[in-house]
Amino acid sequence: MFLFRQARSSGLTPQEAVAAAKDGGVIVIDVRDHGELAMTGKAKGALHMPLMRLRDMADPRHPDFRSELTPDAKICVYCASGARSNAAAQMLAQLGYSDVHNIGGLGHWAQAGGEIERG
Repeated sequence: MFLFRQARSSGLTPQEAVAAAKDGGVIVIDVRDHGELAMTGKAKGALHMPLMRLRDMADPRHPDFRSELTPDAKICVYCASGARSNAAAQMLAQLGYSDVHNIGGLGHWAQAGGEIERG
């Protein structure tokens, strides 16, 4: 079940994020934990980077760095409701990522027409 609360304004709406993801214009990051992902799936094509591991996975100096990320990439983050993705967006900005958008929760993605993948 998804809660459809209004996502915090980030300069990019969930609808814009869905459209940009289809064109390959954004990197979408799911910051929820493994259990949540197993229960609900994730946005199609999204990278799974749990919030507790995000700093390591987004820091180019760390051995667990995800090479898909570049400081100038347009990045959209989401969680279940938008709270953790807000923290994730702030963390990414502190790491030097300049174009980061909190698009809210997975429900916002789905409501905007984004596909969900499972498994």
